[in-house]
Amino acid sequence: MGNLVIVGAQWGDEGKGKIVDLLTENADTVVRFQGGNNAGHTIIVGGEKTVLHLIPSGILHKNCNCVIGNGVVVDPEVLVQEIELVKHRGLLDNPERLIVSDRAHLIMPYHCRLDQLREEAKGALKIGTTLRGIGPCYQDKASRRGLRAGDLLDLNAFRDALKERSDFYNNVFEKLFEVKPISFSSLCDQVMPVVEKLVPYIKDTTPYFADKIANKKQMLFEGAQGACLDLDHGTYPYVTSSNTVASAASTGSGIGPKEIDQVVGITKAYCTRVGSGPFPTELDDEVGTLLQNKGHEFGATTGRRRRCGYLDLVTLKHAARINGFTGLILTKLDVLSDITPLRVATAYKINGKEIHHVPSRIEELEKCEPVYTELTGWKDDLSAINSPDALPKACQDYIAFIEKFLDIPVQIISVGPERNQIMHLKKIW
Repeated sequence: MGNLVIVGAQWGDEGKGKIVDLLTENADTVVRFQGGNNAGHTIIVGGEKTVLHLIPSGILHKNCNCVIGNGVVVDPEVLVQEIELVKHRGLLDNPERLIVSDRAHLIMPYHCRLDQLREEAKGALKIGTTLRGIGPCYQDKASRRGLRAGDLLDLNAFRDALKERSDFYNNVFEKLFEVKPISFSSLCDQVMPVVEKLVPYIKDTTPYFADKIANKKQMLFEGAQGACLDLDHGTYPYVTSSNTVASAASTGSGIGPKEIDQVVGITKAYCTRVGSGPFPTELDDEVGTLLQNKGHEFGATTGRRRRCGYLDLVTLKHAARINGFTGLILTKLDVLSDITPLRVATAYKINGKEIHHVPSRIEELEKCEPVYTELTGWKDDLSAINSPDALPKACQDYIAFIEKFLDIPVQIISVGPERNQIMHLKKIW
């Protein structure tokens, strides 16, 4: 019971959406607490696929409230499109089920333009962002130049503030990048009709959470991306622009850390990464291709092909430490069938020396070579198995090895994308 934080334990794309969808059956409220529409959660129910970028996955459950917290940066156009999508599917018959924090910052078109211009200027050294303006919006937040959802409650004042920010960015575009400025009238034509549609959903979430806590309602806090993309603790500078670790659930929503009862990490049974940056267990061979194709490893947001590799337990232990995992969820076990032997990285080697931690300096991490432990693989198709006891012994041993190495229980496993392909090993709620 109590409040639960779910976060990715790798570089994102671990399958958080479907797990949140599963656990939401026992939640009063699901809260998204960081990131923006650079993250995509794919949920498949009854063969129908739903991809959400901002609205929490809990929207699929009609008795669950959904909050977009103050730590999220919101692109109004994307959010309005998602609202229309879930309304069309009959998933938002009661608009009061969706709340946008009045403290959440807004992504404007000039943020997206700056994102693109920066990446183009870096050339081969680009970070590999999704070009959705996430970083520039967080930059404005830190610079105290941002526009927040609450500003939309006075649209005339918002328009005046938008003009001021537009002038600032046009100066940047013209003098730094030598490109044409953005027409303010065109900017207003694009932005104003959209932001007006968000006004009914905007609320001060502080009293909302206080009421839920006082009445002992269960809340699930849903992170985006993964621990290795955390701004402070990830593979900097190849990271996202927000804190993705579990502690961000407090700052990104407005609840105290003592209100969090469990922190559960989600990891694939192997590793993937989208975009640039070091990836010690990356495979450029037939096994890597098999993981890509069999795991359908393409980004839900960008469509980019994901880089694939063996499970990296060094990185996973790092994620467990910085998040304080109380449990682990292991997804896509079915993808590993027919790979034998199976390898997992249990250490790194750098300059001839074996280490058991993730270096903070990118120059060192890029030199790290994985030290593998070989485990017996299995050939059985797992997709139709619905009991943990029915899993092949080699698969059970694989799970047990992960648990022992991390000293954390694996609580849930999945062997496919559907709800009925998820198995509970140990109870979470």
